[in-house]
Amino acid sequence: MKHICIGILAHVDAGKTTLSEALLYRGGSIRRLGRVDHRDAFLDTDTIERERGITIFAKQAVLPLGDMEVTLLDTPGHVDFSAEAERTLWVLDCAVLVISGTDGVQGHTRTLWKLLERYGVPTFLFINKMDLAGADRSALMAELKQRLHSGCVDFGAPEEALREEAALCDEEVLEQYLESGAVSDDAIRTMIARRRLFPCCFGSALKLEGVDAFLSALERFAPVPEYGPEFGARVFKITRDSQGNRLTHLKVTGGALRVKETLTGGGTPPRWEEKADQLRIYSGTKFRPAETAEAGTVVAVTGLTHTRPGEGLGFESPWTAPMLEPVLTCQLILPKESDPHTALLKLRQLEEEDPQLHILWNEGTRQIHIQLMGEVQKEILQRLIAQRFGMEVSFGPGSILYRETIEAPVEGIGHFEPLRHYAEVHLLLEPGPRGSGVVLDSICPEDVLDRNWQRLILTHLAEKEHLGVLTGSPITDIRITLASGRAHLKHTEGGDFRQATYRAVRQGLMGAKSVLLEPWYEFRLELPTEHLGRAMSDLQRMNGETQSPQSWGEETILTGAAPVAALRNYAREVTSYTRGRGRLSCILSGYRPCAEAERVISASGYDPERDTENTADSVFCDHGAGYLVRWDQVPAHAHLPSVLRPAREETPAPAAPRRSLSYAGTVEQDKELQAIFERTYGPVKSRTFQPPRQTPPSGGEKRAIRTQTPRTEYLLVDGYNIIFAWEELKAIARDNLDAARKALCDLLCNYQGYRKCQVIAVFDAYRVKGGLGSVETYHNIHVVYTKEAETADSYIEKATYDLGREHSVKVATSDGPEQLIILGHGALRLSASAFHEEVERVEGQIAAALERNNRNSKNGAVRAAMEKARRGGNET
Repeated sequence: MKHICIGILAHVDAGKTTLSEALLYRGGSIRRLGRVDHRDAFLDTDTIERERGITIFAKQAVLPLGDMEVTLLDTPGHVDFSAEAERTLWVLDCAVLVISGTDGVQGHTRTLWKLLERYGVPTFLFINKMDLAGADRSALMAELKQRLHSGCVDFGAPEEALREEAALCDEEVLEQYLESGAVSDDAIRTMIARRRLFPCCFGSALKLEGVDAFLSALERFAPVPEYGPEFGARVFKITRDSQGNRLTHLKVTGGALRVKETLTGGGTPPRWEEKADQLRIYSGTKFRPAETAEAGTVVAVTGLTHTRPGEGLGFESPWTAPMLEPVLTCQLILPKESDPHTALLKLRQLEEEDPQLHILWNEGTRQIHIQLMGEVQKEILQRLIAQRFGMEVSFGPGSILYRETIEAPVEGIGHFEPLRHYAEVHLLLEPGPRGSGVVLDSICPEDVLDRNWQRLILTHLAEKEHLGVLTGSPITDIRITLASGRAHLKHTEGGDFRQATYRAVRQGLMGAKSVLLEPWYEFRLELPTEHLGRAMSDLQRMNGETQSPQSWGEETILTGAAPVAALRNYAREVTSYTRGRGRLSCILSGYRPCAEAERVISASGYDPERDTENTADSVFCDHGAGYLVRWDQVPAHAHLPSVLRPAREETPAPAAPRRSLSYAGTVEQDKELQAIFERTYGPVKSRTFQPPRQTPPSGGEKRAIRTQTPRTEYLLVDGYNIIFAWEELKAIARDNLDAARKALCDLLCNYQGYRKCQVIAVFDAYRVKGGLGSVETYHNIHVVYTKEAETADSYIEKATYDLGREHSVKVATSDGPEQLIILGHGALRLSASAFHEEVERVEGQIAAALERNNRNSKNGAVRAAMEKARRGGNET
């Protein structure tokens, strides 16, 4: 039997649960038709859901449909619980979007449409409540095509008209239709799967009108995925049954899952290994046990204690970052008699079921903070805590959830060395693109730090939400790279690296220039045209960004973006001044620099140095006792060299005999090279002074004197690194990267002509011909385009190693880790800024030489003319 998972989504009060009830009833899954207003709907099983008449938790039901078994997932419709709906999209094969026939496309409808678009879910539309006055079928179809997608097609139209309109959604199908006059069911099914065609069915779920036709459309056209033999599963929900058993809700996406089968997860290598004790296939509150869950089945598994929503099992990768995130945070106030730590353990169960709650405990203030989507979620959470844990909690005033990032790269050093413990970690913190979150990486060689310690450090980086130093808000849009580290063969334990890692992150943030970020909404405002001026004035006052207004009948549509702090309560204001005719829909678009950062930072009253839970100081050991070193003094005490040693400025030296360019390094660099040598080849044995052996002179013997061949000087230039480090080239690259590359090569040609060195410009995998790369001659320099998958860094490292044995090599780059590597190959390091100054100096010297030449030529010409005139006068 084929298995397919279909989710039902809608704006609140569009009739989503009523449609689910009707589909189950007409499909034969239930014998009695329940109603939301009667509090007996099959899928609204929770007491709070029945009291409020809304869906809060995603529920599952089994619907037999022809030769298919459909798992129907009814998702929450209220915007405050949209995160639960988004997690469900991860396991859907197709979706049903319910739209009210009297209200049309509403604010949250557009949010759901964007989510379906992001996750690529094939979608059917059911336009409900068509029995009510004011529901106009043709007007609704026009609105759906305008506001959602032009591929919305009325599947209640006559067969010929339906297929003609469906053919217009795809060029290939249209060509086939023009040739044969027909469109096959397979072609329609394929267009639906590719999200080019969106079937629209009309009816009234409450009166069962159009329900049978909709079931037929699902059975006939719903795309059924094909699964492979390899096991895979996606975890989308964690719940607990009435006995307190932990249930992991997952969809099998490949192979099959059997009872008592061992599952692993938590990354590579896996961090946990547990057995699936029981497989339950739920339908409402009841379930049937299963021995095997085939691919496509949605099943609840007992016996798993480490799973979390969004986790991939088997070949499946983890879920990407959610599109919908909470933007509000508030304090959760416990009853006076409650122990905070006991309460926190209970609340962690809720966070496990809904990871976006982000329950935080502040040891210093002894407060619990929680992140929420809105006020309705706050009320439901209050009832849920009382119902499950018997605690009557309240909430403090809510505030905006800010985040922090950094402006420029910085090194973070953490050292933890109490007696009989040891760990040191060096991290490179770099600003990332907006919306990238926290990205982790490692460039630390395994001969410096073993792989198992590196994995442990990356685990500690990922396991904690690190806080910034401006307001104590979570950090984001940062790339954290493990650059170096050290362990002790005897005294290092796992917890040592946890302490060193946390302190390294914090120490780096303390030394960085941090930026406060605030959340922004992307909004859509629909309102009568007479209120457009008021709306645009309000949005301008909020420092918002708006697109050109669009007319839609008697209404005007404004789209744009604005800070969440400004739009937070604006929906009520819109309702007030438009007398209920305006509609505002918002969705989180990301974080941007805060316009009122100083005020927010001052109001927060956060002191990073008093935050002992997130300390930036390190612990060192001396004479058998550990002592604390303040964060700004840690680099001077660190046992490993800095990975971001600043380039030394060149200062003019007094005239002196010029030394050979075969070596140019400092004492610190000597020590670093010696350390690298000793790690590779063993300790260096010191030699005492030995006088030269006296060789007795032999009569008439002559010895040939070997002359030293002068060493050729090479300059390797990391092309794109230099382009984006020099502002003038970076400005050119914004418009035309080829022009920037040519400008750099022209500068290098002038440099080579003046310095008489061999110049090689290296560019990353550009103009790859068959993946072999190329070396070209541009005037008097060489230009290298690396082969496919080969970076300029790796090419330069190899070239410095090959050339450095016989020649003098300089490398121009601003890449800190690359500078360390080329140092080990005996090359000279030249930062982008220092190279820029040298090129400017050469250009100036060339200009001065040209000016002298022009002046000399001019003077010579004058003298020649005068001499000619003199000779002419004498002849006369």
